[in-house]
Amino acid sequence: MTEQPLWRPDPSADTEIMRFARVCAARGGVDLPDYAALHRWSLDNVEAFWDAVWDDAGLIGDKGDTILENPTKMPGAAFFPNARINYAENALRGDPDETVIIFRGEDKAEKRWTRGELTAEVGRLQAYLRSVGVGEGDRVAAMLPNMPETVAVMLATASLGAIFSSCSPDFGERGVLDRFGQIDPKIFVACDGYWYNGKPIDVSQKVAAVAGDLSAAAVLIVPYLDDLRATELAAKIPNASVYSDTLEADAPAPDFVPMPFNAPLYVMFSSGTTGVPKCIVHGAGGTILKHLTEQRYHCNIKPGDKVLYFTTCGWMMWNWLVGNLVAGATLCLYDGSPFAPSPAVLWDYAQDEGINFFGVGAKYIDALKKGDTLPKDSHDLSKITTICSTGSPLAPESFRWIYDAVKENVHLASISGGTDIMGCFVGGVPTQPVYAGEIQGPFLGMAVDVADDDGTHMGAGKGELICRKPFPSMPVMFWNDPDGARYRGAYFERFTDTWCHGDFAEWTPHGGMIIHGRSDATLNPGGVRIGTAEIYAQVEQIPEVIEALAIGQSWDNDARVVLFVRLVEGVALDEDLIKRIKTQIRTGASPRHVPAKVVAVADIPRTKSGKIVELAVRDVVHGRQVKNKEALANPEALDLFVDLEELQS
Repeated sequence: MTEQPLWRPDPSADTEIMRFARVCAARGGVDLPDYAALHRWSLDNVEAFWDAVWDDAGLIGDKGDTILENPTKMPGAAFFPNARINYAENALRGDPDETVIIFRGEDKAEKRWTRGELTAEVGRLQAYLRSVGVGEGDRVAAMLPNMPETVAVMLATASLGAIFSSCSPDFGERGVLDRFGQIDPKIFVACDGYWYNGKPIDVSQKVAAVAGDLSAAAVLIVPYLDDLRATELAAKIPNASVYSDTLEADAPAPDFVPMPFNAPLYVMFSSGTTGVPKCIVHGAGGTILKHLTEQRYHCNIKPGDKVLYFTTCGWMMWNWLVGNLVAGATLCLYDGSPFAPSPAVLWDYAQDEGINFFGVGAKYIDALKKGDTLPKDSHDLSKITTICSTGSPLAPESFRWIYDAVKENVHLASISGGTDIMGCFVGGVPTQPVYAGEIQGPFLGMAVDVADDDGTHMGAGKGELICRKPFPSMPVMFWNDPDGARYRGAYFERFTDTWCHGDFAEWTPHGGMIIHGRSDATLNPGGVRIGTAEIYAQVEQIPEVIEALAIGQSWDNDARVVLFVRLVEGVALDEDLIKRIKTQIRTGASPRHVPAKVVAVADIPRTKSGKIVELAVRDVVHGRQVKNKEALANPEALDLFVDLEELQS
């Protein structure tokens, strides 16, 4: 870690965050000369701060007469409990002639929609959804690429007060059903296929199988690969129709159902570490306010800016990207591989469209760095003011690479949060220096801290990432969790009235933060959270495998998935078996679940109640001491994982 910053902001720049600081200072009658003062004020004056965010954005809606109930309870705090708001109404406000969606697909497909065109599409979709009975609280589940129609489906769902949930079409059948099967969607929206790495991927068979198991009232097929293929697919599925054939061309403009601030907007999904994924429900109001603070103030996104975040619809960054409509920005959507036909594809996009905000996963930056790519020499990136990285910690050398190979004068913002909060705890601060390997600081309104096992503040050293005060984007609830036990257990059991996120973190001398990864068993290769249970569900279908255990091994500034398998006696782990294991995982879960290494072991450690112990094995692989061995039924099995030769390359 270098003590010299890689970038210093221009002190004369009129950033959105300091403009907002002046707004808050005037409202509060206080002096807020810098970000540190503004952040302190946002925590000391929680109600006034979130009230100011609402007003500064000029949101359409009724705030009600109360900003925060039960301000010290986590869970239990309720922001704007009497407010009424509609997400889609706020996303679609503005000049109808302004371009708000630009789309590029790997298959060379391109689209441009104005706000008026997007609004008209939402109107047509709203009419369709109403015709099949969708209303307040109903679920619409979408398995779609990152394309304009997906945004329109989401907004049409929100306009009615219904609940939207999505995944990407590369998920396996079981992975889709483990998610959507829990929420009983009234409508299932899917594509006929998608493009990736130069190849068309037909998902017709998978879509038909999922539709059969979901038993939704209606299925809507969005053509992507081929119109005829989509028509043939719809013909095979009861109550199915094709998107373009179903929507009425002359449908009226959408109307917007005013919904309570905390009415569910999205159902998101956890990684599924200990079983099927948890269904995390986020409210419309909290999502709007959280995204506004991050996009406008921390990312300095202004109305009319062009925003690209490379993501699929199975990652919460897609929901974050769509939120930029509320901030008045233009969405730059991309679907496909960021390396097909070449590593220049996203930089071409940025140059051609004059993109202002460029967001990617940390592993993408690492891959470019290893490939000797120099975008600054091949592209005009003068319009980019912010580059954002998330998904996994960005290595210090990758920080340096951005400034050496991409652009010297750019705000590089490494951010960290998650699906659980529909946003970030820590990230970029455009008025502060950027240091290699460090996240700049906590976000506004977030009482972030690092705590020891007793919940005590740690000014130095690694500890648990926590949040000591409530914030609007805490989940409304978990689906199918009527008494809230699973919700409380996920975040609030360890510390009273404190959110415990499950990340290992530490403060830096500059007031920034370093995230060292998950403190639980969730796998995180390339920044994509993966649950071990989803892998086991596939491996168990291989006859030769008795049981398996998966961990994330720190490797090459990332985490790679390692799968240990205990085999039937007499079976050898040869290349053919490894290939079958990986193929089963790829097709049944997703390509991201495929392990980098498959290793045979004679035994797998477990507790006395029979549960395998992933964390203990992970510690052994990384050379760390395992605590509480006496809880294991077969502690000697841990010795099988010490200094394994297979994991040294």
